[in-house]
Amino acid sequence: MNLQRAFQRVYGVLLNTNANTAAPCCYSVRLKHTKEEVNEHRAKVMAKGLPERKPLPGVKSIILVASGKGGVGKTTTAVNLACAMKVIEPDKEIGLLDADVFGPSVPLMMNISGEPMLNDDHLIEPLLNYGVKCMSMGLLVSGENAVVWRGLMVMQALDRLTRHVAWGPLDCLVVDTPPGTGDTHLSLAQNLPIDGALVVTTPQSAALQVTKRGVNMFEKLKVPIVGMVENMSHAICYKCGTKNFVFGNETKQTADQMGLEIIESFEVDHNMSECINSGKPAIYALPDSIHAEKYRQLANKVFKYIENKDKEQAKAKE
Repeated sequence: MNLQRAFQRVYGVLLNTNANTAAPCCYSVRLKHTKEEVNEHRAKVMAKGLPERKPLPGVKSIILVASGKGGVGKTTTAVNLACAMKVIEPDKEIGLLDADVFGPSVPLMMNISGEPMLNDDHLIEPLLNYGVKCMSMGLLVSGENAVVWRGLMVMQALDRLTRHVAWGPLDCLVVDTPPGTGDTHLSLAQNLPIDGALVVTTPQSAALQVTKRGVNMFEKLKVPIVGMVENMSHAICYKCGTKNFVFGNETKQTADQMGLEIIESFEVDHNMSECINSGKPAIYALPDSIHAEKYRQLANKVFKYIENKDKEQAKAKE
């Protein structure tokens, strides 16, 4: 089954690749809303409470990787976390979902390509690399085609990427979310039993300010925070070994204000760019590096978090 037919069969719509043809409109929308109307609508949505979150068949745990601002190394963290979890626990099944519909990067970083196939149950089979099951919108749309969708279609696509993919059996599904706070996070948090979220940031004031909003969003959606991951915390002079906090040094203070723990901090490393471009995560490309060791430590902490959460849930049922 070719890509377009599979996309039509699974998604119910064909991505419009003709720039001169308008994308199909599935609902009417007002062109402008006042700030008061937006805030009122948001308050009503939150006041309704969350619907029952239905688990994904065969998936034991779900961990979100999120950031308030783009460009802070969120996807790099998600990719290396998933791979590190597989490395330190090779008998466990790990999945990686790229939930960034508009800017998918997982196919590049995981070095995966090709058309996903449908199995006999009409579910998409995730692609496998480095022992990790992967799925991304980037695998369903050619690299040069832009996804131009309204919010409702994005939520429908997320539903397909989660519930119409043959994920199971999985011990943990790592979900790379888009930056910011929007429909994707709301849809995931409302429909899936999220075990926890890792919040990724850099030391810049602009990134930390938006990170606070992201944490606030997860609190409202009743998604527990695993902890904060700080990228580009400092640079080390290759001549004298001096630490230079080129992007500032406010992360610890901000984390304390929010009552969060910085569970891992990564320094600037020019080798990371090469890992990203080559499609070989640092955990494999640079196994003896400080970054690889820290990703293994991060994976251990996430496993420990999941284990403790499972114990708490089992105790609550007694």
